[in-house]
Amino acid sequence: MSATISLRTITGRRVDATLSFIQHSLIIVGLMVVLGTFNPWGSDGDVTDQPPAAMAERSPNEVSETEGAKRASAALPLRLQRALDFVSRRYRVAPEALVPVFEAAQTVGRERRVDPLLIIAIIGIESRFNPFAESVVGAKGLMQVIPGYHLDKVPQGAGEQPFLDPVTNIQVGVHVLEEAIRWRGSLTAGLQHYGGAPDDPETRYANKVLAEKERLEQAARRGPAARA
Repeated sequence: MSATISLRTITGRRVDATLSFIQHSLIIVGLMVVLGTFNPWGSDGDVTDQPPAAMAERSPNEVSETEGAKRASAALPLRLQRALDFVSRRYRVAPEALVPVFEAAQTVGRERRVDPLLIIAIIGIESRFNPFAESVVGAKGLMQVIPGYHLDKVPQGAGEQPFLDPVTNIQVGVHVLEEAIRWRGSLTAGLQHYGGAPDDPETRYANKVLAEKERLEQAARRGPAARA
């Protein structure tokens, strides 16, 4: 990514309050992900359901946590709930770790007028939902934003490590994407710019993201029966 267009300050008390809540939730969830619920080498293939015997062996605390995640995801639109179930299976990330990410994608997507499923697709391709991911070229966080190019886009009061903060990372990443699309004139060209390959005639990065978004949309339409 190389776009360097200034990030507009997110306004509105309601949006700020929502993002602040999500921000604190994601910091906690990010630590949980790093401590063991995230598997960066997970297969992209089918993931079978946990067998009944294993379910029976789960402790009351584990059951309670699962039910808590279900209740939390219920606040999302049904479309995103179904996509979350798909992502959990595809990337082998615990649902409770994904809920705040999906909430942030929904809130920022609404504010920036970008489809949340497109945001989720980019996160899957860029970081596999690891909020602390860092590439060999220094891109950081869920949407793999390069700090050297985008420091001017960080909101005031974002903290000492803004690009590792999931909400800030999504805010900056979505703004960069939005401006890249406007600048380049189309979604495909904007995605290529975001992925750092604007001159690729085969538009491989854009095709990869759009294919992932299509999988998410199919899962959202089919419901719980959809598999990764």
